[in-house]
Amino acid sequence: MKKKIFVDGSSGTTGLEINQRLSKYNNIQILKIDYDKRRDIKEREKILNEADLVFLCLPDDAARESASLVTNPNTKIIDASTAHRTEEGWAYGLAELSSAHREAIKSSKRVSNPGCHASAFILSIYPLIHNKIMSADYPISCQSITGYSGGGKNLIEKYEDTLENNPYTMAPRPYSLALNHKHLKEMMVRSGLSEIPVFLPIVANYYRGLATICPIHTRLLDKKYSGREIHGLIKEHYQGQNYINVMPYIDESSIKDSKINSTILSEGYIFDGGLDITACNNTNKADIFVMGNDSTGTAMIITRLDNLGKGASGAAIQNMNIMLGFEETYNLE
Repeated sequence: MKKKIFVDGSSGTTGLEINQRLSKYNNIQILKIDYDKRRDIKEREKILNEADLVFLCLPDDAARESASLVTNPNTKIIDASTAHRTEEGWAYGLAELSSAHREAIKSSKRVSNPGCHASAFILSIYPLIHNKIMSADYPISCQSITGYSGGGKNLIEKYEDTLENNPYTMAPRPYSLALNHKHLKEMMVRSGLSEIPVFLPIVANYYRGLATICPIHTRLLDKKYSGREIHGLIKEHYQGQNYINVMPYIDESSIKDSKINSTILSEGYIFDGGLDITACNNTNKADIFVMGNDSTGTAMIITRLDNLGKGASGAAIQNMNIMLGFEETYNLE
């Protein structure tokens, strides 16, 4: 019997991507609401409770409302909004963090889909805190650069406006300058931090692709790990995960090593001494890079992913596969 799926909020960026991915499935039935009834709460309530699984691709308040309308004990929910990412009773949908996270997703009726910046940040930092290398109160900071699709339809229209001298396209734009980005609480709670990180997101004039950049002073770690040891820890933590790739360690010696450098270049990890932020686009993959300089006691973790893939709809589909008992990798790249 086909599973019944409803995407509540299917006209937004994430909803459209999820629908596109769902079109590859032949073992599900997509439930749709008549256009003229989309604001009819009774009609929405009916379809929400008819579904085996619902994706909420809505603003936070609307997501909370839709979740409250689900009274069918068998209906499962994946919420792509920020509304439930730190709420009790909601599993956090980043399965690769640990076997406990994956099992919680599998057994839960309520899963919060992670934010794009938060996914990359947490993948970077969680192994260090979980393994007690980095203290929960470590003064971590992070910058994140992303394509403009992360801002949804409104921002996409601004960037793609053909107006001469469009100010949005002139240069990358740091934003959330009051240091109050909506992913901050999620980043803190789900990584295991006890203090809010200093986080500055930057949007640039390209459509999709994201990378978080986390600098580390190794002397401030609870255990005095070198950059190479940090790399080894992260690589071991994500061993065997389908969508997390820990790239070769980068330091001065590896850059000078012609064999290592050739491998890095030939496999597209970096080019011309820099990192391609878009290399994970149109996949559900996240690539983690660790750089280190032992002479200065510094290291850096850069994690790149597709903000519409592993940072949104790809993760949502992965969570659906787990929740419905499908192969986790089904219809994902």
